[in-house]
Amino acid sequence: MSESMLASLFSGFWVTLKLTLAAGGLGILLSFLVGVSLFARLPGARLWGGVYVRVFRGTSALVQLFWFYFVFPLIGIHLSAFFCGFLALGLNMGAYGAEVVRSTLANLPHEQREAALTLGFGRWATLVHILLPQALLQIWPPMTNLLIELLKGTALVSLITLPDLTFQAQALRSATLKTPLIFAWVLILYFVAAQVIARLSHFAERRVGRWSRRGLQT
Repeated sequence: MSESMLASLFSGFWVTLKLTLAAGGLGILLSFLVGVSLFARLPGARLWGGVYVRVFRGTSALVQLFWFYFVFPLIGIHLSAFFCGFLALGLNMGAYGAEVVRSTLANLPHEQREAALTLGFGRWATLVHILLPQALLQIWPPMTNLLIELLKGTALVSLITLPDLTFQAQALRSATLKTPLIFAWVLILYFVAAQVIARLSHFAERRVGRWSRRGLQT
C-alpha cells in the first residue's frame, strides 16, 4: 500500500479516535448522572431520565444520527458532522450505561443501606462511601464493553460525510479498487484500538479496585 493511502487511512483513524474519546466521555458522564439519579429517585428523574433511556435504547443509533444531521437543520439547528456524531453516539451509550449503573446500585444488598442509615450515614453519604465504591467494580466491565461498541459504532458517521476511518476506506476503495488490502487495514486498526481500550480499562479497573477498598475502609 502506498504512503498516500496509508496517510488517508491514518487521518481517518485519528478522526475515529477523537470521536470515540469525545462521545465516550459524554456517554460515561451521562451513565452516572442519569443512573444515579434514577436510583436515588430524584425529583423528575423517573420521568425525564426514564424517557431519555427508553428513547435512545429503543431507537436506532443510525436514525438518531440522521435526526441530528438531516432533520435539525430543517428547524434551524445546524450542527457539524463531528458534533452530530458526538451527540448521537454519546447519548446512545449514556442510555445503555445509565441502566447499567442503576441496576448495579439497585442489586447491591439492601441490608448495607439499612446498616449505613442506622449508623448515622445520610442518604448521599451512603451512596458515595458505601454503594458506589462497590458498584464501580461491577460497572467497569460492561462500561468497557459499551465503549468498545461505541468505537465500532463510529463507522456510522461515514454516512454523514465525516472523514473517519470507514469513510476514508470507502473513498480509497472507489479510487483504487484494492478492496481486500484496504479493508484488511481497517480491520487491523479497529482491532488494535479495541485492544488498547480493553488494556487501559483493565489497568484502570485495578486502580478503581484499590480506590473502592479505601472507600469502604473510611
